[in-house]
Amino acid sequence: METVGLHHWLVVSAMLFCIGAAGVVLRRNALIVFMSLEMMLNAANLALVAFSRHGTGLDGQVFVFFVITVAAAEVAVGLVILVSLFRLRGTVRVSDIATLKL
Repeated sequence: METVGLHHWLVVSAMLFCIGAAGVVLRRNALIVFMSLEMMLNAANLALVAFSRHGTGLDGQVFVFFVITVAAAEVAVGLVILVSLFRLRGTVRVSDIATLKL
């Protein structure tokens, strides 16, 4: 039986990142775009932890905490912006929100 190595984790991370990038590019709903951005950040976290696990240091795992902090801040600010835009415009579709002018 083959063990799971660094290559396997990086392939999964790359697939998650590609799915997230496709969601950002192809979707029109801003909430789905934010979820896709979160998926991309989690793919980066997975790669960092995989490198840290198969390397010698714990630097990757320390960076993961910073990425999680940035992701939490992005979600908080992003959801506030989405709720505000929905109240002003009545939609969260990216194509309908062309500018941020009132």
